[in-house]
Amino acid sequence: MKNYVKEGQKLPLYGVGPMIVFGMGAVTAIGIILFFYVWKIGVLENPWVLLCRIAGVLLIVLGLTVWFIGALRSDMDASIAENRLQTGGIYAWVRNPMYSGWWILFAGICLQWHNTWSLLTIPINWVILTVALKLTEEKWLLNLYGQDYADYMKRVNRCIPWPPHNI
Repeated sequence: MKNYVKEGQKLPLYGVGPMIVFGMGAVTAIGIILFFYVWKIGVLENPWVLLCRIAGVLLIVLGLTVWFIGALRSDMDASIAENRLQTGGIYAWVRNPMYSGWWILFAGICLQWHNTWSLLTIPINWVILTVALKLTEEKWLLNLYGQDYADYMKRVNRCIPWPPHNI
């Protein structure tokens, strides 16, 4: 898969992202279908329905916001094209804001079905995200940026946006 913006670019513009997001979306959809519609177990009643829906909407909005800032407001495309490590803005809070945004969004979608068993998809998606990133993008970035990326990994969380810690 070649999706380079310019000659000499060392990382693909999209990488494994679409596959990771598709995998998390499939896990979420399967969890909702199985637990809410097929097996009909773990379905919460009022007042939990309203609380789950409010929390779900908040997570969906938060996920879209994190994704939007990481994807469209961070100048990441130019950083990739110029082989420059992006560590400012939202990337000072989370190393993978686009994936994090999707993970948070899928958690919010899951809550819309107010089902306790479908909440298992949230940690399953976190495992998918973590394993996929460790085996692909983190290796590529360590190879490309070396100690700068290793230091960045120590300061900033992989998936959960959080204020950076200085070491």
